[in-house]
Amino acid sequence: MRFLTKVAVLLIVTFSFQNIYAQTNTAQPQEEQLSLNSGTIDSQFEYIFKKSGNFKGVNGQKYEAVKYTSLLALKAHVLDSLKTTYAKLNTSEETVENQKQEIESLKSQLQNTQTTLGETEAEKNSMALFGMQLGKTNYNVLMWSIVAALFALLIFFILKFKGSNSLTRAAKLKLEEVEAEFEEHRRIALEREQKVRRQLQDEINKNKA
Repeated sequence: MRFLTKVAVLLIVTFSFQNIYAQTNTAQPQEEQLSLNSGTIDSQFEYIFKKSGNFKGVNGQKYEAVKYTSLLALKAHVLDSLKTTYAKLNTSEETVENQKQEIESLKSQLQNTQTTLGETEAEKNSMALFGMQLGKTNYNVLMWSIVAALFALLIFFILKFKGSNSLTRAAKLKLEEVEAEFEEHRRIALEREQKVRRQLQDEINKNKA
């Protein structure tokens, strides 16, 4: 009995909506197109409304008389529709959950890709020197500092070589001068010795005579 009351209330509410729908939509389904075993739930309710009879109670309240078998068939159809709806809902929830997992997986992959990209950018913008990673700016500063230091050493050695070369030339020139003086001194000493020998020989010859 409570079930029939609920169904009656449901039918009244649905009928009210059907009246509103009928006022806003002039294209009503024809009675011969309505069926209890086919069509939408809305058309099945419409079929029951068409087939039901109305009467007034003792208190003047209007009632709709519906076949019990029609209500049972409509109940089965409604339950089947709800079952299908719940199944679709479950499928949708599973789809949403799978999509959520896929989104989380894509987020994780994107995070890994961004991390790898950052590491690649860092490696591209850095140079390895003595096993250490240096930024391009620091690497360039260090390399130019090394080049400048080597250039300064080159200039120092060139100047040092020039100075040493000058000293070597001066020493060589001094040595040549000393050798020339020594040769001159030796030549003079030799001439003096020869002169003394001639004088000594002249004296020996005089004494013999």
